[in-house]
Amino acid sequence: MKKRYRLTGRSDFQRLLSGRRLYAGASLVGFASPGRTPLTRVGVGASRQIRGAVARNRARRRLREAARRRLLGGGGSTEAGPGIRFDVVLIARPPALTLPFSRLEADVDELRARFSNSN
Repeated sequence: MKKRYRLTGRSDFQRLLSGRRLYAGASLVGFASPGRTPLTRVGVGASRQIRGAVARNRARRRLREAARRRLLGGGGSTEAGPGIRFDVVLIARPPALTLPFSRLEADVDELRARFSNSN
């Protein structure tokens, strides 16, 4: 995922995590709010319930790729509505390691449908 589509600042993560949880699925928890930039940006983290750094990194990589495909349209920015861009934080849960990738993408699609309908 290109840097311009990533949330990198601690303040951005804190702003989103202090808001309301928008979606909680089997493989991820998602937070979203209208963005401050003209691009949709995504930040990915992993729950500490996923034991071991290697496993957490793998869960983050899988979730980042699902978000790139489903939220950013394969690398470019996608509109959620007329001119609306979002900042999104995704937190991987332990099943993100074992679920099929298609199920992970389905969870990201469900999150996108929720924040598209919330505005």
